[in-house]
Amino acid sequence: MEAIVLNAIDAPLTLQEVPIPELGADEALVELKAAGMNKRDWWIWKGQYAGLKFPIILGSDGSGIVKSVGSNLPESWQGQEVIIYPAAGWGSSEAHQSKDFQILGLPVNGCYAQYVKVKSDMLYPKPAYLDFKQAAAFPVAGLTAYRALFVRGGWQKGEKVLISGVGGGAGTFALQYALAAGAEVWVTSGNQQKLQKAISLGAKGGVSYKETGWAEKLQSQAGSFDVIIDSALGEGFADLVSLAGQGGRIVFFGGTAGNIPPLNGRTVFWKQLSIVGTTMGSPKDFEQMLSFMQTHQIQPVIDGVYPLAQAQQAMERMSQGGSKFGKMVLTIGS
Repeated sequence: MEAIVLNAIDAPLTLQEVPIPELGADEALVELKAAGMNKRDWWIWKGQYAGLKFPIILGSDGSGIVKSVGSNLPESWQGQEVIIYPAAGWGSSEAHQSKDFQILGLPVNGCYAQYVKVKSDMLYPKPAYLDFKQAAAFPVAGLTAYRALFVRGGWQKGEKVLISGVGGGAGTFALQYALAAGAEVWVTSGNQQKLQKAISLGAKGGVSYKETGWAEKLQSQAGSFDVIIDSALGEGFADLVSLAGQGGRIVFFGGTAGNIPPLNGRTVFWKQLSIVGTTMGSPKDFEQMLSFMQTHQIQPVIDGVYPLAQAQQAMERMSQGGSKFGKMVLTIGS
């Protein structure tokens, strides 16, 4: 089969011929039609991710058709259109993942390939209203956003939401989910085009975090926020504490701008704030997300679609700032 195999840090992402995976008794082989790209893949490519190993086929998000199944699985699964829960080993607690948790695409081979083998409990029917490209665009980012907003953030009807740094995959899904649930949503970005795109999708308004006094400007326009979703941390995180309202929850799942800066602890305890970390989500979260998306017919925002052979160009586009908004997707096969 053809696959994009990463052989070393920063190595060219080129198409190679590799063996089709051999199945265990409880595994299925999926003929992939599309693969979604995540910033995680870029960090691995650049050697800035834990547990690196080479060679590796990247890609946590995939959709396709079940080609064959292991001896313990029903043959009737063959030919089914599926999406893949992008991890294994979450464990028994809904509060956190277990020590055995691992994400598809490292340490095990992922979806930048014609075929991928996965455990049977990672397969879910593809939502009928989505095509393969759309279905490959949401598993990691959509799941991360769903857990951040509804599970860890505990959003309730009538609460106001701020998406900090809108435009990335998870931030865009958080915007769409919050709007679908009926929230008033505001956004920040360093790019005016992204702000306008978010407003066109339904955001109430937004400001550029590159402006001096941006937090004060946002507070004067919108007031305080009940749930704040962030993926950057860095110095601007302190402003999110000031923007949070009484009993507010600040949920973060990344640290692209650095670490958490010194915070005014008095503000945190006086407002009774919660500062909460989150990582992806459980199978239960995934199932609830699928139901939510189906109910609201949510269409993933896709910035660009590339054939598998152009994975490097797609990766470079994904890593750019500027006006990129939404997900990058690779198409596989005819």
